[in-house]
Amino acid sequence: MQRNVFCLVVALATLSAPARADSLKVMSAGSLRAGLTDLLHRFPLQSDTVDPPEFGSSGLMRQKIENGAAADIFTSADMEQPRRLAAGHPERMVIHFARNSMCALARPNLGLTQANFLDRLLDPMVRIATSTPGSDPLGTYSWEVFARADALKPGARATLEAKAKKLVGGGEKTPPLVPGKGAVEGIFLSDQADVMLIYCSAVPALQSEMPSLTSIKLPATLTVEPADGLVILDSKPVALRFVAFVMSEQGQAILASHGFEPVASVAPARP
Repeated sequence: MQRNVFCLVVALATLSAPARADSLKVMSAGSLRAGLTDLLHRFPLQSDTVDPPEFGSSGLMRQKIENGAAADIFTSADMEQPRRLAAGHPERMVIHFARNSMCALARPNLGLTQANFLDRLLDPMVRIATSTPGSDPLGTYSWEVFARADALKPGARATLEAKAKKLVGGGEKTPPLVPGKGAVEGIFLSDQADVMLIYCSAVPALQSEMPSLTSIKLPATLTVEPADGLVILDSKPVALRFVAFVMSEQGQAILASHGFEPVASVAPARP
């Protein structure tokens, strides 16, 4: 929290600095595409410009930056990737800017509910799709859900990990299954799985494309709480101002409109 406050103070201080035109380059997790695009669109630029943002799996994008890709800010679906980019660079600040939650997207014939969720996943006939652990936080979060299942049913973790098909999030290793369609859409359109663990923020857009699919929020005994983080790679004024905008009431409201849970907004006072 203190680092967040310090970052905002520095960012706000730049507002009074002499104006100079600069460009902002953001690299980001694909799961943040809609929210981040909206933030960049509404960001008061002043005399600055915004380069087209680049999206992909968090772990793979982090590797691109490590290999020399230029970026001012990197936003991730977890805290681990930003922290790795900040390791050994005390000038780089890591900030937790939003939360997400875990849902399951499924074919309607599964009759999926919170009560029968684990039993359905363990059914030998039910096919499970996940993202790729390590290269994509969604896959890592999915594996954490499997680990929690072991506390409820010993052996469940090994069964679920063996069943899960890592069909997205691996870059060139997991190309889209249906040309012209999103990666998750392709999984269901090509009949590769019956259920997939997904960020709840992504569910509305996916169901608008595939209205026959059902969704549930994961039961409290199994769920994990994804935390979205960013790292400031270049402390140029426009980058600091953008981070201040993300953490502002307006920025947090924009994220909330895209299904994320704000971490820096004040709840309305109760009557």
